[in-house]
Amino acid sequence: MSEVKLFYHKDNAIRMSRSIEFLKTTPIKNFLWIDLNNVDEEIENELEDYLKIYIQEEEEMVEIEMSSRYMETADSLVVNSNFLLGNFEREPVSFILKNNILITVRGEDLTSFHETIKKISANPKNYPTGYHVFVAILETRVEIDADMVEDMTLEITTLSNSISIQEADEELLMEIKNLQEKTMLLRENIIDKQRAVSSMLRSELMPKELHGRITILIKDINSLLEHIRFSFDRLDYLQDTFLGFVNIEQNKIIKMFTVISVIFMPPTLIASVYGMNFEIMPELKWKYGYEFSVGLMIFAVAVILIYFKKKKWL
Repeated sequence: MSEVKLFYHKDNAIRMSRSIEFLKTTPIKNFLWIDLNNVDEEIENELEDYLKIYIQEEEEMVEIEMSSRYMETADSLVVNSNFLLGNFEREPVSFILKNNILITVRGEDLTSFHETIKKISANPKNYPTGYHVFVAILETRVEIDADMVEDMTLEITTLSNSISIQEADEELLMEIKNLQEKTMLLRENIIDKQRAVSSMLRSELMPKELHGRITILIKDINSLLEHIRFSFDRLDYLQDTFLGFVNIEQNKIIKMFTVISVIFMPPTLIASVYGMNFEIMPELKWKYGYEFSVGLMIFAVAVILIYFKKKKWL
């Protein structure tokens, strides 16, 4: 659904309008944040002409390399970042900061934006410029990333507690693989934020009063990355444990077949000897020759089993 939200200052409060025409009839200095959610190209072109900015298409935002996600000119900042949805799909978001106004361009509803709007409504005085809103959005996004990391940790713990030699199957390996992929996506997403926030801290356009919050944000991001690294290590350990269980099962099967082969070798040899049909073989014409050969086979098997048990191979 296409949606435009215009946040502006009026009477010591922050109000919101959804009309592009309102933007054209209100002094530009009054505006704080312009949020474009899945808007038509026509509206984007209107805003570009009015605000003298360039709004990237979604395809452009997706194709931008990591090294080019932060751009700074004499009077503006452009930051492109991926926000993870609940299903771990990436949603590209573009942030444009010019004349203390934040312009955001996205294609999906994002929890971090809804939460930031709530924060603005609760304490409007804390958001004098678009830079303050931008930092608040990033803070909210990092909080959501932290929740996703915690949920991932809980999944890994649950999987770790349930894994056993009886459960070592292909489905379990696929579950470990899926968790590894999700963890990598989380890591990429957070590193994306880390680069943007670090660049912001070095920017001369960023208000000095926000430096303290940005520094704390960087520390929070670093903490999340450390937590994710630990999750990677746990998943590697689980994968090694799974492969160890598989090897144990395979060794058991190989051992079983080896024991069976060794047990039946002497009886097979005895049967082969008596199946040679030599003319001169005393047991062939002996009354108890059949019972003797069968008993000899059983005796050979018993000796091997006793020997294996003494060696604790069984």
